[in-house]
Amino acid sequence: MVRVEPHATALADAVVAALPGWVERSVARILTAWQDGPPDPDVLAAAQDAGRRAAVEVGGQVRALLAADVDEQRSTPLALLRTAVRYPTEILQAAGVPPVVRDPIQERLLPADLYDLSPASFADVDPALAEPGLVWGAAKALAHRRRHTP
Repeated sequence: MVRVEPHATALADAVVAALPGWVERSVARILTAWQDGPPDPDVLAAAQDAGRRAAVEVGGQVRALLAADVDEQRSTPLALLRTAVRYPTEILQAAGVPPVVRDPIQERLLPADLYDLSPASFADVDPALAEPGLVWGAAKALAHRRRHTP
C-alpha cells in the first residue's frame, strides 16, 4: 500500500511556511516596479499581516484538501494556492497601485489576478515547494493507480 499521508503533511507544512513570504515578496516586487524609491514600510507591514492570514486561511484549506482521501480530492493544492493572490492584491489595491497589463487569456482565466501573481507551479510560490509538491503528486498518482487498476 502506498502511504500518501506523510507526503501530504509535508506539502501542507511547506505551503503554510511559504505563503507569508510569497505574499510579502509579491507586494514588494510590484510596488518596486510601480513607484520610485523603496516600498512604503506601512504597506510592507500590511503585506506581512496579509501573509500571515494567507498562511492560516489558504494553508488551512490546503491542509483540509490533503487530509482527504485521494479519491475525494476535488481540487489541487496548486489551485488553492492560486486563490492566495487575493492577499497581495488587496494590499496593492489599498496602496493605489494600478493593475498590470496582462495577457488576454490570463485575464479571462484568472480575472481576479490583477497583478499577474498567480503561480503556475509550486516553485513560483517558493522553490522549497517544488520537491514536496512533486513527491506528493507522485505518491497520490501511484495510490490512485493501485486502487483503480486491476
